[in-house]
Amino acid sequence: MVGGDIIRVGFIGFGEVASIMASKLLEEGFEVLTSTSGRSERTRKLARDLGVVDCANIREVSRGSDILISAVTPGVAVRVAREVGDHVRGVYVDINNVAPATVKRALENIRNGRVVDAAIMGRIKDLKVKILACGSAADEFARLNDYGFNIKVVSDCVGDASALKMLRSSYTKGVSALLLETLLAAYHLGLDGSLLDILEETEGDGFRERAISRVISSAFHSRRRYEEMKDVESFLSENITPIMSKCTLRTFKRMMEQLEGLDVEFEDYAAVFGYIKDL
Repeated sequence: MVGGDIIRVGFIGFGEVASIMASKLLEEGFEVLTSTSGRSERTRKLARDLGVVDCANIREVSRGSDILISAVTPGVAVRVAREVGDHVRGVYVDINNVAPATVKRALENIRNGRVVDAAIMGRIKDLKVKILACGSAADEFARLNDYGFNIKVVSDCVGDASALKMLRSSYTKGVSALLLETLLAAYHLGLDGSLLDILEETEGDGFRERAISRVISSAFHSRRRYEEMKDVESFLSENITPIMSKCTLRTFKRMMEQLEGLDVEFEDYAAVFGYIKDL
């Protein structure tokens, strides 16, 4: 704590990202605020069980927070920033998975100008995951590193963190799409096991396990990755004429269409390929 005072961190939205961060912050003695108004009973119970202060609305959360973190679905990031813009008294952190142009539009609404564009580099399971941050108040946000966070300030220019996340996403999802196509062809030829053996020799120990995990994860999250790739392809189109990202987008679209509506938990890649005929 700073000078013995309790720091109050507020969350707009209280899903997986917010709840994991809130749990750690509470352990460190922070006061955590959110508003579960209009949210599901599951969300309300989660906040209640953790000991989060449940405010009447997000404007009240904004007025009561030293650091306010927006962790909502991409489609409402600008709207919530507009709604609370005049009420934010501390640092406003947009940690949503949005394009640089979107985060700029959102943060323009925060009247006090103390803003952070933050991007989580991977799936958040704990606070060890790296968070890139930029903006006028990025250094203030990075003080949470003293309490277990892994925040790296990359610049003071809003949009840089989100751009890096988009570029990373273009690469990682492109690799996944190439793996899916290659392994699916090998599966149809009855050579998938041999292919994984050969690739592990060149790619290093553990490749087989990582590859299988990547295929299963791609299947389970095919819709989300398709939606994310639409944003990536749009972002890249502002700077170059993308080719690979268009193919990646098409791959996840076709996978999504073939798996849509299935109530199946895939245990291995063969189970996935049992439903996917072509990409």
